[in-house]
Amino acid sequence: MKKFLLGTVGLVALGVAAPASAADLAARPYTKAPPMIAAVYDWSGFYIGLNGGWGSSHKCWDANTVGGTFLGAAGCHDATGGVAGGQVGYRWQSSAWVFGLEAQGDWANLRGSNVNLITTGFTDKSRINAFGLFTGQVGYAWNNVLLYVKGGAAVTGDRFNETTVANVLAASTGDQTRWGGTVGVGLEYGFTPNWSAALEYDHLFMGHKLTTFTDNTGAFFGAYNIRQDVDLVTVRVNYRWGGPVVAKY
Repeated sequence: MKKFLLGTVGLVALGVAAPASAADLAARPYTKAPPMIAAVYDWSGFYIGLNGGWGSSHKCWDANTVGGTFLGAAGCHDATGGVAGGQVGYRWQSSAWVFGLEAQGDWANLRGSNVNLITTGFTDKSRINAFGLFTGQVGYAWNNVLLYVKGGAAVTGDRFNETTVANVLAASTGDQTRWGGTVGVGLEYGFTPNWSAALEYDHLFMGHKLTTFTDNTGAFFGAYNIRQDVDLVTVRVNYRWGGPVVAKY
């Protein structure tokens, strides 16, 4: 009987102790869960990429003497075609503002022609076979979406020809380099921390240049003051490094 009583008292003691232990556990301090971390896209860093698209160059030819005296308007035409190339640059971001520098070089095949209005029986032809852009950028970012404007210097590689009605080359300028200015605007989307895609429009102000033509023997054929500008629409893909996605609370 004595052993039975001792056992009963022990069981009752354990039953009383269990709730007390549970109460002690519940009384421990509560630790608040850490706040959610929001990823913020950072446009800072070097980048390199490819581009391709379409271009159109408007040209007007005015016949001149070698000394630059105007003789008459020979006509205008648009030289159109495809472009493809690459770009390299650097951007840095301050708050939502993004600043950058970029160099771009493209192969081009912009061709066009018109019948010469002064020299009967001849056709004026032009081609841009390459161009380069050296620009600064200012943009505003909404996280991984960037709207930017750009401006700077432009250079084109040109060739101008005159052909007969039978499409026989009569005179040419050979390959020429022309410098001018450019302005543009683009919208870029970062679809991974380091990859982005953009749609960009650029206008090139190439001015006018007095251009001398020679025939197949190298003799002087004529001179034209040729005005030129260029419009470009390109799709771009860039890979960026040195500016990874960061986190903010």
